[in-house]
This record gives sequence, structure tokens and C-alpha cells, in this order.
Amino acid sequence: MGIKAANSGELDVVCLAAATVPGMVRALIEFRLAEWGLRALAGDVHLIAGELVANAIQSTPDREIRVRFVREGRVVRLMVWDASDAMPVAKPVVEMTLDDIVPDACALDAGHDDGTGGWGLPIVQALASRCGVERTRPGKWVWAEVAF
Repeated sequence: MGIKAANSGELDVVCLAAATVPGMVRALIEFRLAEWGLRALAGDVHLIAGELVANAIQSTPDREIRVRFVREGRVVRLMVWDASDAMPVAKPVVEMTLDDIVPDACALDAGHDDGTGGWGLPIVQALASRCGVERTRPGKWVWAEVAF
């Protein structure tokens, strides 16, 4: 794993995609936000980071991913790279009622997919000022900005 922090406070992390990475990235972002006097953004940025990093890990398990976090003017920008050519797809947001919530007898079974996943990108879209994806060869950068 490599972590680089430039004088500007820019964060650049290269590591293997593993389950521990989202927590590490959130901690490093916390330090950066504190250094910039932007602790008020931590909640939203932590959620965005967790979602983008988790998606990269899911796309390329045990392969290299890269995380960059920078402050540009009045925004912070988080970028996550992975080598997968598969583009992220946001699940459509649908309104639910309490009647839609039913017990799932298989919920604790190993490998059970209850169909409730896939809400990460709508969360990112809701919290970010702007977000998007840029193809690279190989892979892609998925990014989100939060204005302050």
C-alpha cells in the first residue's frame, strides 16, 4: 500500500481492494478534513467514500485500487479508480411504504441476496454536489464533489 500526501494536503492512496480499505480511507479523509477546517463535511464525505470504495472493491476484489482526495477551491473532490471496465449503474429510486417491508426467512443464510443492495450510487448522487465517471484504459475513475 502506498499513501502520498502532498504539501497541498492532497491525498493519494494505492492499495489492494480489501474489506478494511473503506475504514482506512474514511480515517485518512477525516484527518484531511480536520486539517482543512472542514469537519462539518465529514458525515457526507464519509458516506460517499464508503460507497465509492466499496463499489471499487466489489468490482476488483484483491486487485489494486486508487483513492484520491483533494480540495479544489470551494469543493472537496473524492476519486476512486479500479481496473474494471464495468460502468457503475445507479438503481432507480422508488417510493416505498411500510407495506413493502416484509420479513425475510432467508435473511441470515450465507450468500442470500435479498435484493436490497445497490443503493450506494443514489446515496452518492443525493449527497454530492456533482458526481460522475471517467473511463481509463484499463478501468475507470468514479468521482464525487462536495461543495462547502
